[in-house]
Amino acid sequence: MAPSKQVVYNWYISLLAAGCMVLMGYDSSVFNSVQGSDNWRVHFNNPNPNMIGLINTTYSVGGIICGWFFSGPLADWAGRRWAMAFGCAITVVATFIQCFAPYHNLGCFMAGRVLIGAGQAFAITAGPIYINEVTAANVRGKVMSFWQMFFSVGAFFAYWVNYACSKNKTRLGDWDWKIVVIFQLLLPIVIMVQLPFIPESPRWWIARHGNVDEARASLKRVRTTDEEIEDELLSIREAIAYEQGAAPGKRQQYLSFWKDKSIRRRLCLAFLINIGQQLTGQGTLNAYSSTIYKSVFKDLDTVNLVNALNATFGIVFTLNATWTVDRYGRRFLFIVGACGMAMTTMLMAVVGLTTPNVDGTKTYPVGVGIATLAFLFAFFYKPSWGATTWIYTAEIFPTHVRAPAVGMSVQMQGVANTIFQQFFPIFYANEGLKSFFFFMTLNIMLAVGVFFLLPETKNVPLEQMDTLFGGVSHVDKGAEILEKHGDYVEEEKRV
Repeated sequence: MAPSKQVVYNWYISLLAAGCMVLMGYDSSVFNSVQGSDNWRVHFNNPNPNMIGLINTTYSVGGIICGWFFSGPLADWAGRRWAMAFGCAITVVATFIQCFAPYHNLGCFMAGRVLIGAGQAFAITAGPIYINEVTAANVRGKVMSFWQMFFSVGAFFAYWVNYACSKNKTRLGDWDWKIVVIFQLLLPIVIMVQLPFIPESPRWWIARHGNVDEARASLKRVRTTDEEIEDELLSIREAIAYEQGAAPGKRQQYLSFWKDKSIRRRLCLAFLINIGQQLTGQGTLNAYSSTIYKSVFKDLDTVNLVNALNATFGIVFTLNATWTVDRYGRRFLFIVGACGMAMTTMLMAVVGLTTPNVDGTKTYPVGVGIATLAFLFAFFYKPSWGATTWIYTAEIFPTHVRAPAVGMSVQMQGVANTIFQQFFPIFYANEGLKSFFFFMTLNIMLAVGVFFLLPETKNVPLEQMDTLFGGVSHVDKGAEILEKHGDYVEEEKRV
């Protein structure tokens, strides 16, 4: 049976919001790409390895500051759509600053990196919240899996544009890296044009304005039956009634993280998995794959081609989450992914350390073997710690703290990434492929941590997460509040 127009429209608006992740995927690959350009290095006076690490750090700092303190409040105040639009607009401005930074003015380029990190913080906080709040519980994981897939789409475009430009670097001159940077304008403009015409989150309408009619109108565009609409609307009203009337930290949002034991537990777990996403080694591989591949391949064109192919396969690998995350659950993917990455990082180190160097690099067959293992690493990472981390983070918090909690949690990726990006170039220069034993150990620890600490959230409605994590039922408590104040609906409309 063909899906209803509401289901199709739900997928459309969710994928539009997921486009915000293309910004992050593209930009996370841009600097890895352009730093390999001789023209870029000459333009910015040949920055040393420490400065390269600092450029990566400035990008993360912009995201961390905005993600922790501004992105959540903006998404709660202006709405999920306008927070995404604001992030896209900053990304457009930052792209121009990076692309047209004056000759030898690395500070201007770095300022663009700070701004682009800030813009992405707004977009990647509001995006997953919006998707979770407009999507039905039984397909929420499947829809959210496209969030990470769009990261791979961004990387795909960045690496292939870079590969094409690098093949024509003599003719293009400085534009061999500027084209790679300027292409980042395309998608944020496309997203901004469409955002005003899609429905706002029904949960935001009720939490921010108490507007049940607008919330119902939003749900009518993405749900198929009146019964389904009224049941979900009632659950939302009940949960929010409790959160606004009785939950700890009613007017002091951030204090709820410490006063409510259930929310505090969820915040700690969200921090753990988002830091864990970087501990897997993926962030480091993504940012420094060109450096690593240069030690196993002699030709820069080969390095660029391997990066582009890795990004291409990343899209396919992420699609595995669409049929596994709602079938086998989040815990399954986390554990299998961590074990698979532990195996591949170990093998990368073993292959690299047990084969000889020839003229400073590995032989071509060995290089192909190491690149294949990097692809296998992506096979395990993309549907698990790539996609599932975002799914889990965006779905576990109650409405009244969801936006700031998601903003803070996802920026823990930036905190961990900042630390890794600063020391990894030196670590790799000193230890080479031995450094991958470090990631092997961390992945084993992550699998054990998930097994003992994370509850399963598969098919659990957003308004029931509080009970799952040991808190009171916001729906039941809210029902009592609504009934007490006479602001209730007929009992037969309840599930």
